[in-house]
Amino acid sequence: MAAPDPLLADLAVAYGIATEFWDWQGRQTSVPPETLVAVLAALGVDARSPDAVAAAREERELAPWRRRLPPVTVARHGEDASLVLHVPTGSAVNVRLDLEDGSSRAGLSDTVGRGGATRTVDGRAVQQVVLRLPNDLPLGYHTVRVDIGGDDARAALIVTPDRLEPPRRLGSRRVWGLATQLYSVRSRDSWGVGDLTDLTDLAVWSAVEHGAGFVLVNPLHAAEPVGPMQPSPYLPASRRFTNPMYLRVQAIPEYARLDATARERVDALHRDVHDRLAEVDRIDRDTAWTAQREALAVVAAHRRSPGREIAFRAYCRREGTGLDDYATWCVLVERYGPDPATWPSGFERPDAAAVPALRKQAADALDFHRWLQWQLDEQLSAAQASAVDAGMALGVMHDLAVGVSPTGADAWRLADVFASAVSVGAPPDAFNQSGQDWGQPPWRPDRLEELAYAPLRELVAAVLRHAGGLRVDHILGLFRLWWIPAGASAMAGTYVRYDHDAMIGILALEAHRADAVVVGEDLGTVEPWVRDYLHQRGVLGTSILWFERHYDGDGSPRPPEEWRADSLASVTTHDLPPTTGYLAGDHVRLREALSVLTRPLAEELAADEADRASWLHELRARGLLSEDPDVAATVLALHRFLTLTPARLLGVALTDAVGDRRTQNQPGTRDEYPNWRVPLTGPDGHAIWLEDVFTDPAAARLLDQMARGLATDPRPRPATSGAGGPSPPG
Repeated sequence: MAAPDPLLADLAVAYGIATEFWDWQGRQTSVPPETLVAVLAALGVDARSPDAVAAAREERELAPWRRRLPPVTVARHGEDASLVLHVPTGSAVNVRLDLEDGSSRAGLSDTVGRGGATRTVDGRAVQQVVLRLPNDLPLGYHTVRVDIGGDDARAALIVTPDRLEPPRRLGSRRVWGLATQLYSVRSRDSWGVGDLTDLTDLAVWSAVEHGAGFVLVNPLHAAEPVGPMQPSPYLPASRRFTNPMYLRVQAIPEYARLDATARERVDALHRDVHDRLAEVDRIDRDTAWTAQREALAVVAAHRRSPGREIAFRAYCRREGTGLDDYATWCVLVERYGPDPATWPSGFERPDAAAVPALRKQAADALDFHRWLQWQLDEQLSAAQASAVDAGMALGVMHDLAVGVSPTGADAWRLADVFASAVSVGAPPDAFNQSGQDWGQPPWRPDRLEELAYAPLRELVAAVLRHAGGLRVDHILGLFRLWWIPAGASAMAGTYVRYDHDAMIGILALEAHRADAVVVGEDLGTVEPWVRDYLHQRGVLGTSILWFERHYDGDGSPRPPEEWRADSLASVTTHDLPPTTGYLAGDHVRLREALSVLTRPLAEELAADEADRASWLHELRARGLLSEDPDVAATVLALHRFLTLTPARLLGVALTDAVGDRRTQNQPGTRDEYPNWRVPLTGPDGHAIWLEDVFTDPAAARLLDQMARGLATDPRPRPATSGAGGPSPPG
C-alpha cells in the first residue's frame, strides 16, 4: 500500500494519528491517505487538498502560541514538572496556585524561566517562558492563575500519584474472587435478571463460606430506559450512570411502607414476570424491565419521609448537571424513540432551544429517573459494604466499558467531546482476522484536554464510588484507539493517540481516593512498552491461562513462575466459553457455525487440540493432573495451576464453578448468536438459580481449592515487570 503524501503524513502525526503501524503478523503497514483525511475530518481538520493541509499544519503549530496557558497540565506527585507559558515579550508574570483544599500558594514568579523561544504571532511578539512547578504539591485538582501584565489567565493543574499503591485492606496479600455476568445470575426473588441483591448475596456467600476477596461483575452501565434494550453491557447508553434493571424493588425502603393495594400490585408484577421467564432459556431484559419499571413507578409514587427526601435532594445536588442531562435524555427516548436523529428540532443537545421547556413540563418524569439513579447508588453502596463486612479485601470490582452507544445518553449530553463519522474498533489479529468495529464513537483527545479531562474524572469517580476495584476493558484505549471511518471496513482504520500520562494518572488519582485496585485488560495488540508503563504506575494487567504462552519462542505454555505478579489471572474470560466448553472445542465449532473462521474447520480443530494438549501436558508435568482425568478434574487442575503463579489476584468464572458450558459472547457477531443473553446454567444445560449455587458441591470444591491454594502458598511475591508478558489475541 502506497505511503501518504509527506505533508499529509506530517499533519496526521501532529494530531496523534498513526500513518503506519505493525500488524499482528509483524508486518509494517501504511495507512491509506483516505483514512488519514477522514480521521482528520473527525477532529475538525480539513485535509482534502494540499492548500488545506498546509493551512491546517500552520494552524496546529501556532495554536499553543495563541494561548497564555495550556488548558491542563498533569504532573506526578514528587516529580519535577513545568508549565509552558506564552506571553507578550517583556511582560511581567505573577503566578499563584489555588489548591483543591482551598489554600493558595503565591509568589511563584521566581520559578518562571526566561529566555525561551520567541516568534511573531498575529502581528505581536510572543515569548515562551517556563514555570517550574513545586514538586511537593498535594494530589488533586488545582488551578494555576497567571497575571500577565494585568491580564488574568487560569488553567487546570492535576497532580496524580506516581504509582498507585495497593488498597489498605489488601496490602501485600494475594486473593481470589469470582467473576460473573450479573444479569445471568438469577435468584428466585429477582425479576428475571440478576440484580444488586443477588450480587450482595453472591459476595457474602463467597467471602464467608469460601474466603473470596472480591467479586468482579460485568459493566453495570445504563442502557435504554425503554425497550428494546441493548443486551451488550459493553455498548451502554451511559458509562457514568447505572442500569436500573439491576435494582431489587423489594430492597427499596419505601416498598415496606406501601399500602396493601400498592404492595399487592408490585408483588403481582413480580410473580407474573418470574413465572413468565423462569423456564425461558434467554435473558429477556425487555420483558423483565417492563414489569420492573411499572413496579418501580408504584414505589416511587409513595411519599418519602422527610429524611429520605433530604437524602434524595442531596444526591441530586451532588450529581448536578450530569444527572439532569441524563434524566432529560431518558425522557426524550421515552417520548420520541431511541434515535436522536428522529427527534423533533430543538433537542439536539442539552442546551438546545426546546430543552428548558421540556424539563419544566416533564419535571415529574425527570425526577423519576433521578430517583432510579439514587436507588442504584444506595443499593451499590449496600453491596460493597456487605462484601467488605463479610471479610472481602476488595469487595465489588466493577468493569468499565471502553465506549458508549452512538445514540445513547453520553453521546447526546457530551456531543462535543465525541468524534463524529468514525467508530472505535480493533485491527485484525489472530482471533479476529477481519478486525472489529464496535460501533462506538471515540472521545476526541483535543476536547478532553480542553475540558481538563472532566468527563473522564467524573466517569471514573462515579464507577469507583462504591467499589474496591475497577477493571478497565481494553485499557490500551487510554493510549491509542483504532478509529474506523464511517462506511469503511475495520481493516481500513488507524490508531489515534491519547495523552496516556494524563488519562492513566487521573485513573490512578481516583483509585487512590477510593482506596481501590485497578486492573487493565491489556490483551490484544500491545506495544511492548505499554505493559512496563502500566506496571510502573501500579495498574495490574490481565493474564488469561489459554493465552499465556512463549509467543516469541516455541509457543509452549508459560510456566507459573514466569507469570506476571502484578496481574489478575484467570483460566478464561467472557469472550471465550467457560472452561468445560473450551476443553471440548466449543469455541471453534461455534465460530464455524457462525461463518467467522478464517481457515478450514479441521485445521482449526487440530490447532486448538494441540494447544489444549500442551496445557494438559504442563499440568501432568507438575503433578496436577492424572493421565485419564474427567472434565471436572481438569477444570480443578487448571485453577490449581493459577495458585502456583505469583499473580496478586486470581479470578474464577462463576460459570466454571457450576459447570456451565456456553459462552456469553462470541466476538465478531451481532445477532447471529445470543450474546449477553445466556443465563447461568448447570452441567445439564438447564438454568440454575443462585440459591442452588450456594449448595452446589462442585462449586464448593473449586472455590475451596482456590482458598486452600493461596493459604498454603505464603511465599512473598516479587513485583515483576510486564515486559515479559504475552501478546495474546484480544
